[in-house]
Amino acid sequence: MNTLSGRRTRVLAATTATAGLLLVAACTSSDDGGSGSKTAAGGVELAKGGQLTTCTHLPYPPFQSEIDGKVQGFDVSLIDLVAKDLGVKQKVLDTPFENFKTGAFLNSGDCDLAAAGMTITEERKKNVDFSDPYFDATQALLVAKGSGISSLADAKAKKVQLGAQAQTTGEDYVKSQGFDPVSFESSDAVLNGLRSGQVKAVVIDYPVVQGWLKNKANADAFQVADNINTGEQYGFTVKKGNTKLLAAVNKALADAKADGTYKKLYEKWIGPYDESAASPSAS
Repeated sequence: MNTLSGRRTRVLAATTATAGLLLVAACTSSDDGGSGSKTAAGGVELAKGGQLTTCTHLPYPPFQSEIDGKVQGFDVSLIDLVAKDLGVKQKVLDTPFENFKTGAFLNSGDCDLAAAGMTITEERKKNVDFSDPYFDATQALLVAKGSGISSLADAKAKKVQLGAQAQTTGEDYVKSQGFDPVSFESSDAVLNGLRSGQVKAVVIDYPVVQGWLKNKANADAFQVADNINTGEQYGFTVKKGNTKLLAAVNKALADAKADGTYKKLYEKWIGPYDESAASPSAS
């Protein structure tokens, strides 16, 4: 795949670096209140004792969203593997996505790592250290059934009002194609904009669309008109220079791909297994 810079900079406006923090317990989180040693297995230093603290931005199914009162998803399950190797439990913080590209919550010590379906880009590498790629991502053009829109080029020719998630590389991409998209704050808002007729088509990460279309009502109403390969890959991030935690994340990913755990989690959260996603090339 070819690399496309700047995609998943999702942002919640007017939120400070601390006021926006909302503690949410992950599906395997502990309630020890951060007690215990801050040094985990392998000499990894943690922000809080007894737990691996993960920053994310909700909702972003199937990677992370709140289900039955717990934060669950593909990203959450993969980081649970890291926590298990470190001998601790994972805790998830819901934070503004804007801080992910700057590494603000990593630098402040609020979080150990960030897991938010985030595209690896050279710009972001200046502020954070990325794990090995764990997912190859594409964009999808989602339209209502019977819309008559067959592709992104068709949507442009028909001057269709297009929607995208604000400050993402999906939004950047459609702008580069000559669109002036309506910007939505979250992935859920994107779908609601299409459902309500505010826009006639939306461009957003294909895995998100896959998750939406698992719902029969959505599948009956909407369809993918175009799948756009933008050459993007997701990675987890740690504070620059945190080599021990980065090594632990990469080891957990490699082990999961080798022993079949990655495949099982992929099929559970994403859909039919894509072999290329298990061994992506460096972006």
